[in-house]
Amino acid sequence: MTSRTDHASDGDVVRTIAALARLDIDEREAAALGRQFQSILKQFESLSKLDVTGVEPMVSASGAQSVLRDDVPVPSLPVDVVLANAPARVEDFYRVPKTVGGDE
Repeated sequence: MTSRTDHASDGDVVRTIAALARLDIDEREAAALGRQFQSILKQFESLSKLDVTGVEPMVSASGAQSVLRDDVPVPSLPVDVVLANAPARVEDFYRVPKTVGGDE
């Protein structure tokens, strides 16, 4: 069985990730990043060998509790209240300057 790190060394994974991120990298950069990626994956593989029997999953290493309120649906504000301070509006919408495209 091959590990996932076997595939990172050829740069294919790096080139795929770069394409998804719309990054233009050359072969030298792909090879260097592939080696770094392989090293990172090896570190994660070493973690999979640990015995975690009886270890409870946790969200925070500090034991901190969430300070966010519960996500409870509430009625929305009326449109007139929301748009009261809008610099410009069209019906029930904010009117904003065009930011994309030309003067068509």
